[in-house]
Amino acid sequence: MRFSESSRTESELSQIGKISDFCGFASYLAFCVIMAVMSDAVSYLPGITLGPGVWVDKAHLNFGFSRSSGTGGKNVNKVNTKTELRVRPEDLHGLSGRAMQRLLGLAGRRVDALGHLLLVSGNQRTQEANRRACVEKLRELIAEALVEPKIRRKTKPSRASKTRRVESKRINSQRKTQRRVVAEA
Repeated sequence: MRFSESSRTESELSQIGKISDFCGFASYLAFCVIMAVMSDAVSYLPGITLGPGVWVDKAHLNFGFSRSSGTGGKNVNKVNTKTELRVRPEDLHGLSGRAMQRLLGLAGRRVDALGHLLLVSGNQRTQEANRRACVEKLRELIAEALVEPKIRRKTKPSRASKTRRVESKRINSQRKTQRRVVAEA
């Protein structure tokens, strides 16, 4: 389409081009400033949400891949689809101290010697699916750790419940004595 046929003139189109070039440069400049500010080791922007108020930076999730175990097939001996997710519990933001202790207790043998949580998935056919499965396992573990257990309070049976129990025992005893066969002398 030629400029003369369009609804805009050449001068208007050149102005729009200059503005779009300036906006592109401005957004690039803003991006550079943001990256310079965020280049520190600590990030304050949430990465992956793992639960209500719990998140982790994507950089702290370490994925490793290896060959899956099991019987052979078309891809099983050639493709590295088994996924291992390692994450330090200290990198999980938003967990209270008691929730962190419950998480480590629930993880059990899934905590390695360095204190990292190790979650493994090899059931899916692709790395991406196994990666999602590992993150989902972490979400389930955190959801379980966030639940505060109820504190059991000792209770005493009431006087009425004690008398009901004794009365039912007395009735059962009478019922059983009536079933006995009386021996004739």
